[in-house]
Amino acid sequence: MSIQMKPSEVCDGSTLTNGKSSGDLSETDCMSKQKYITIPNIICTVRLFGSIWLFWVAMENRLILFTCVFVALNMSDWVDGRIARWFKLRSDFGARLDSFADSVLYGALFFGLFWFRKDVLVQEAPWWIVGLLSYLLTTGAGLWKYGRVPSYHTRGAKISQWFVLAGAVCLLLDYSVWPFRAAMFVVTLTNLEATAITWILPKWQADVLSILCVLPSKKSGSQKLGNHG
Repeated sequence: MSIQMKPSEVCDGSTLTNGKSSGDLSETDCMSKQKYITIPNIICTVRLFGSIWLFWVAMENRLILFTCVFVALNMSDWVDGRIARWFKLRSDFGARLDSFADSVLYGALFFGLFWFRKDVLVQEAPWWIVGLLSYLLTTGAGLWKYGRVPSYHTRGAKISQWFVLAGAVCLLLDYSVWPFRAAMFVVTLTNLEATAITWILPKWQADVLSILCVLPSKKSGSQKLGNHG
């Protein structure tokens, strides 16, 4: 059973009612669908091309440069998200661009891990394979239901980003494998939550902070019971 919900209802973790949220945030402020050339989108584009460049950096065997560039590109994801929210520059296009740039960045990361730390990556295969399968699950679910990749940017995704950053650096610089294992665990949980959100939402929706934002409220449930009575 799916929950009928307008595309603009789930934003910033609150539900809009008649175009207003609990913070009196208008729908146009919440999610604009017509903004393409913005600072967050420019940062996403830089991250996209920088991620492509990372493949070449890895093949040149420049481990320190690869690690530093990855850290900078990963941090840019946090920066563009904050700018988009602070200056109300979010858009459906920006959400899709951000997700695509992130996918290329993490693809470059795993290519680099394979290039520099192949033996360790093979030993840690059970951890990252589970994480990869969970990503393929949530991506496949979005493509099957909506015809596009989910771009929820949940709180879990934001948390897992920091875990992946720490785990990747520790693995690249041969410090410890445990941060990487923890990152894969958190990534798996995040992807499972995203899959559940896809199961609930009837239409594609960007920027859903948590599955709690799309679950039916007790108030609406009691109203429905009252109407039936």
